[in-house]
Amino acid sequence: MDLTTIGGLVVTIIIIVAVMIMDGGTPGELFVHPSAILLTMFGAIAASIVTSPMKLVVALPKIISKAFITEKFNIEESIDSLVRMADKARRDGLLALEEESKNIVDPFLKKGVMMVVDGVDPNQVRAILDTQIEHAHSRHRAGAGFFAAAGGFSPTFGIIGTVMGLISVLKQLSDPAALAESIAAAFLATLWGLLSANLVFLPIAGKLKTRGDEEVLVRYMQLEGIMAIQAGENPRVVRDKLNAFLSPKEAVTEEKSKANEAKKQAAA
Repeated sequence: MDLTTIGGLVVTIIIIVAVMIMDGGTPGELFVHPSAILLTMFGAIAASIVTSPMKLVVALPKIISKAFITEKFNIEESIDSLVRMADKARRDGLLALEEESKNIVDPFLKKGVMMVVDGVDPNQVRAILDTQIEHAHSRHRAGAGFFAAAGGFSPTFGIIGTVMGLISVLKQLSDPAALAESIAAAFLATLWGLLSANLVFLPIAGKLKTRGDEEVLVRYMQLEGIMAIQAGENPRVVRDKLNAFLSPKEAVTEEKSKANEAKKQAAA
């Protein structure tokens, strides 16, 4: 599970509850009128569905899960693997990578190495992998865009709910006792519109965008490693080229790789 997503939501809910209590209210007041939740949250989702293709709507459960489940890319392992293959290809030729490519789990990396082994033209290799990266990024953007749209619709539906509630209030002007409660219920829709937008929809959109950017960074790093292997570059140059995608603190140095390998052997 992604602790930042869950932790952020929990902390935000705690703050909202605390402020309500400090202002003399109770959290239960938020759920007095379920119609406000129905209109703002589900109305916003329905409006977003209108703007989206069917394949995106069908994939919504999977898209939502990406915001709450950490999809960890093992960057260190990718760099070590690419550097190791660069060294082997430089010594034994590109065909020597065929057997090693069978052990690659990452489908993107495996596809790239197999094209290199098959002798595909470097320009075609880059074009094919570039297209694959762009399509993956486009899918991430579409998912983030859906929830960003819902975040825009939600406050508007909240205002609609408030207007509908105020219309009901105007019908009860002859009953002053029920007037205050009706006004509070009307503005509850606006509150839920703002809450659902800023607590649910927009944060999920932001998280999905971050997820997409992370994957694109890793894929472009792997692409450069694959192209460097095909060009027969020095393994040390390949390592430096791949580390350029990371911060100095995250860089996978040769010493760090040896230390990690020693730990694996000790654990085995």
